[in-house]
Amino acid sequence: MNVLIVDDEPLELEQMEYKLQSECPKWKIYKAADANQAHEINRSFSIQLAFLDINLPGKSGLEFGEELRKINQEVDIIMVTACQNFNYAQQSIRIGVVDYLTKPIIESELLSVLAKYKDKQPVKNFSSLIDSSLKIIHEKFNEKISLLTIANMVHVNPTYLSRKFHEEVGVSFSEYLIQYRIQTSKQFLITHINWTISDIAEKSGFSSQHYFSTLFRRIVGISPTEFRERENKSLSSSQ
Repeated sequence: MNVLIVDDEPLELEQMEYKLQSECPKWKIYKAADANQAHEINRSFSIQLAFLDINLPGKSGLEFGEELRKINQEVDIIMVTACQNFNYAQQSIRIGVVDYLTKPIIESELLSVLAKYKDKQPVKNFSSLIDSSLKIIHEKFNEKISLLTIANMVHVNPTYLSRKFHEEVGVSFSEYLIQYRIQTSKQFLITHINWTISDIAEKSGFSSQHYFSTLFRRIVGISPTEFRERENKSLSSSQ
């Protein structure tokens, strides 16, 4: 399932992504800080579920949600806000919002919402070939695997697998593997505070700490150490 999160607060985006990925690791998560970025994502990918913060710079989440509904009638929209406002609720109902979460998000409420979608099949199912390939990636991401490795395991030509993977998943095999490893490393950084950065790199499937740290900074925007410190500080302040 392709899921869109729209929030102008980077920490809120990271936390929501982590919660969703922890509960639904096979979902593809896309993040946007405003309506313009969100529109670009929706044009490029088939979004089935969207979590929209109401208070956004420029167009509000409600305005974007209304536009999104006109463009993509299949999407389920869940509004997220720190304000309990009856007018917001009325507008949400008018544009066909399926649920409403208030900040700070209570985990049990989020899990209740996710339970409706965890076993829901996406609009476009993956072929058995790609489904098998993704399963191998999710099981062996921390090993030395390549497109050729998986092609041999699923008994197809690597060129054919590469083309089918990009057609169905929307990104190349190598990009998906890197993103999956980075996402897993984020979880390790938070849940295994006794592991060194070198440990995290190895257990996430990266060949070296330097390569891991370079990729992590390029994709996430901060170093693994900074990410761990920020997340641990956030978790401590919320307790």
